[in-house]
Amino acid sequence: MGLDRRVFMGGAAVAASSLAMPYGFAKGNGTPKVVVIGGGAGGATAARYLAKDSKGALDVTLIEPSRSYYTCFFSNLYLGGFKNLDDLAHSYGTLASGYGVNVVHDWAVGVDRDKKYVRLAGGARVPYDKLILSPGIDFVEGSVAGWDILAQNKMPHAYKAGSQTELLKAQVMAMPAGGVFAMVAPPNPFRCPPGPYERISMVAYLLKTHNPTAKILVADPKPKFSKMALFQEGWGTHYDGMIDWIGPDFGGDNVVVNPDEMTLSIDGEVTKVDVCNVIPAMKAGRIAEVADVSDGRWAPVHARDMSSKADKDIHVLGDAALQGDMPKSGFAANSQAKVCANAIRGALTGSKIFPAKFSNTCWSLIDDDDGVKVGASYKATDEKIAKVSGFISKTGEDAATRANNYKESEGWYAGITKDMFG
Repeated sequence: MGLDRRVFMGGAAVAASSLAMPYGFAKGNGTPKVVVIGGGAGGATAARYLAKDSKGALDVTLIEPSRSYYTCFFSNLYLGGFKNLDDLAHSYGTLASGYGVNVVHDWAVGVDRDKKYVRLAGGARVPYDKLILSPGIDFVEGSVAGWDILAQNKMPHAYKAGSQTELLKAQVMAMPAGGVFAMVAPPNPFRCPPGPYERISMVAYLLKTHNPTAKILVADPKPKFSKMALFQEGWGTHYDGMIDWIGPDFGGDNVVVNPDEMTLSIDGEVTKVDVCNVIPAMKAGRIAEVADVSDGRWAPVHARDMSSKADKDIHVLGDAALQGDMPKSGFAANSQAKVCANAIRGALTGSKIFPAKFSNTCWSLIDDDDGVKVGASYKATDEKIAKVSGFISKTGEDAATRANNYKESEGWYAGITKDMFG
């Protein structure tokens, strides 16, 4: 990194939080301190459970720059018109007022692993006994030829929910009659949700109503993807002739985009498009690299407590973690957070630590009341989080089953956001 590998001093300056104070500001020097970076499904859940279950025995600080969190899960449903953007927005107020979490709205830009503090963009140093990183994803530079983060307003990724999601929907709604929506799908592994193939379904649903002669073009570097048979069945049933999926056998892994010309080249064949959703290859959020717990792409962890293989006092959750068989989903991050919180609370207070168990379910909406799902249960082994059993929707299911899947997903959304934010 050029600097002391354990301290990063860079990062653009932002307005300091009103809670940004000098080193040692945390309440009560005798109380063990847990700092959580990232307020999504992993970080918010971990902060809440640590504060709730420790009953004041731990000093918990959550560092998150955004004052409102927009969930990536269900963000595709906003594109389809099933949700409003406000339906996806959640605040951190209850974590602070109801559970005593010290919520600091600032950017974490450095981690000193020797002195055990986090440096904020506003200048504060936040000490910790245990540090949890749940920063989500960043993009691998150069993974899509012709695209970089400066092109995200012309060719949005919409993979961090909020303004990018809103922009992508506005672009779809502004497409001319018979226009072309293109997606550059990501290689494995990638954050899901917002799943690329549910997104294609929701864009198709929107276009079927507002622009029925429009076409959708998907360039995919992968020969297959999760729930592939279910999506292809659904696309044939609901959007026949609208969606053209191009895998690597036909050049889906040889893509060049030109944001200024709004073109997509697949294996040398150039197509003019009206909207291009570019989803690059992904890696752990920047702070994992800054803390020097990343292997250059993801952060390897021990399955039993999500602790970093580089530092026993740092734990990594969710999308950023290299943990084994679990997908990079909100459900998975929430599940990992509970295991991690229990382990940290036990280590710092002597409370009982329960054996690690994990679970995940991912729902996808293909059309109105046509929901499908996949899921599994997992256990911790010495090597990884290992899949124990799983399930997946079947092709040809009846309408009542598919409608119930969607209803089930609605209940899950209400439950997990309550579990995250209180």
